Amino acid sequence: LITPMGKVGGVLTGVRHASFNTVVLADDDVRWNASLLGEARHRLQGVDVVRPQNWFHPAPWHARWDTGRILINRALGGDWPGTLVVDRRILCRAGGYDGSALFENLELVRTVEAGGGRERLALDLFVPRAPPSTSQFLGQRVRQAYDEFARPWRLILFLAIGPIVVLGGRRAFTGVALVSWVVAEIGRRRARGRSVFDSTAAAWAPLWVAERAVTSWLAVLSRLRYGGVRYRGTVLTKAASSMRELRKAQADRPAAARVTGGGGGRLGLFRVPSSGR
Repeated sequence: LITPMGKVGGVLTGVRHASFNTVVLADDDVRWNASLLGEARHRLQGVDVVRPQNWFHPAPWHARWDTGRILINRALGGDWPGTLVVDRRILCRAGGYDGSALFENLELVRTVEAGGGRERLALDLFVPRAPPSTSQFLGQRVRQAYDEFARPWRLILFLAIGPIVVLGGRRAFTGVALVSWVVAEIGRRRARGRSVFDSTAAAWAPLWVAERAVTSWLAVLSRLRYGGVRYRGTVLTKAASSMRELRKAQADRPAAARVTGGGGGRLGLFRVPSSGR
């Protein structure tokens, strides 16, 4: 399948042709092993999609910088990794998910939940991930900030940080940095996080927050100027669908439009191009 967000087309093609129901979706920089795959399959019992957590190995400076994001997200509900474990049957019943959504993993999980499925956030299932190149990391900053259009309260929060620091001066700067570190440290300690995140990891969180405070404004400017954000030669407008939109779409879909697929109980793994998220 060809989709504006290329990864989604790869996922839907694999899901459509798979002869097994438990499918692991993984960017090409994610490093599953047999033990982790077995645990992932176990975690899928009783739910429809499992969201594990990534950690960077090795960890050059820019990976440590981005670890600040991972830790803050872990404290605020869980990070969005470059891999998910999903029961393909619910995706088949839903007819797949929107291939024009930039925040594709959020779109997939919301689609599963809109179709009556359940997600399991596996905060203690740590899957290693190879870091991107420095140039790839730098090129993703605004695009990742644009994802927050799918979660408006987070976008508003990050947009507010810059003005707060400018108006509040040194005290505001120190306060934002301290809160960022504390929140990240909570994320590091949550659900055995200290087993993979070292004692200095949270110290990078203020740098990531400062970056996101700037790139959030750049994402808004990109939305105003281009109608979206540039992605591989095109412009994508949608970060992700709202739950309301997805529930309505599921209710309006005729049963004949659903993707069908076979059964089987084996574990499948296929890789698709990395989103770098």
